[in-house]
Amino acid sequence: MRRPAIFVLIALAGCTETPNRYPSLLPRPIESQSFAEPERPVPVATPDAALDSQIAEITASLDANNQKFVAAAQDAEAKVAVARGVAPGSEAWLTAHAALSALESLRAPTLNALSELDRLILDRGKAGEPPYPALAAASERAEQLSNTQSDRIGALNAALAGA
Repeated sequence: MRRPAIFVLIALAGCTETPNRYPSLLPRPIESQSFAEPERPVPVATPDAALDSQIAEITASLDANNQKFVAAAQDAEAKVAVARGVAPGSEAWLTAHAALSALESLRAPTLNALSELDRLILDRGKAGEPPYPALAAASERAEQLSNTQSDRIGALNAALAGA
């Protein structure tokens, strides 16, 4: 009988700890590790003469086309003012619609320039190059011109419709 008592005592001795051995409540090394994204330097675009010349060419055509659009818009406004209140299908009404159609066709080069600038931006992104500030500014300007032209055409269409 002595044997089972010794085994019980050995087993119980292994389950007990001294009263001053408690787990530490200090943060563990893994708990103090930061999972924040590391700060990376922002890449700066180097000057590119070929790209600058493309941007200048597109911007010049954008400006020239916008001048044509503004002149045609003034002409269309005059024709729409004459056609207000007349019956659809009349000579003044048809002339105003023809002027609006011409105005829509003058908006197409602005959309093409915007598309070309966006393509250049995408090509730079695909190549892993940083954003080019002059390119971004030209694209924003082209988008503003496109929106302005669209709004003006919409207002003229609404005026002709009698709204």
